[in-house]
This record gives sequence, structure tokens and C-alpha cells, in this order.
Amino acid sequence: MFGDLMGMMGKIKETQKKVEATKERLNTVMIDEASSDGLLKVTLTANREIKSISIDDSLLEDKEQLEDYLVLTLNKAIEKATKINEAELAAVAKEGMPNIPGMDGFLK
Repeated sequence: MFGDLMGMMGKIKETQKKVEATKERLNTVMIDEASSDGLLKVTLTANREIKSISIDDSLLEDKEQLEDYLVLTLNKAIEKATKINEAELAAVAKEGMPNIPGMDGFLK
């Protein structure tokens, strides 16, 4: 019994390391998003850290329009990054989980 418990603990620690490595790798995965007319472009990592914002000069004339563009475009980019982030981390976590009867329902 204790052998199984020690094996599970080792597997959990190994999975934690893999999750951390995946988080580090996701810092290098870039998501580019642009407004529908291409006047605003943003780049962020799959960990949802903004790396760059490019604003066309025409948007600088209307503060409200620029704010709307930023909100819409950033939200689309964050949504894409979140999907990638969650899928990658879920795959690593599921792979490293010990086989505990009944736990499959929680990992979907």
C-alpha cells in the first residue's frame, strides 16, 4: 500500500515539474490578433502576457474608438491564449495523474 502511495507521490511531483516546464514553454508561444480592419494589432504569449501593441495613426484621432478597438482586440487575443494555455496544461496534468478510480470524470 505504501509503495503505491510513494509511487503516486513521485508521479505527482514529476507532473508538477512538467506543468512548470509547460508554463515556461507557453511564454514562447505567441498569439497575434488584429482588429477586423487591421488598424490595431496585438501580440501576447499563451500565458496572456502582452508583448506588443501596434496602433495605426488614424486611430489616434478618436480616443473612444481606440479604446473600443483595444478592448475588442485584446479580449479576442486573450480568449485564444486562454484556450491554448488551458488545453496544454490540462494535457500535461491528465497525463501525469495517477490512476485513481472515479477520477476520470473530473478531468474532462
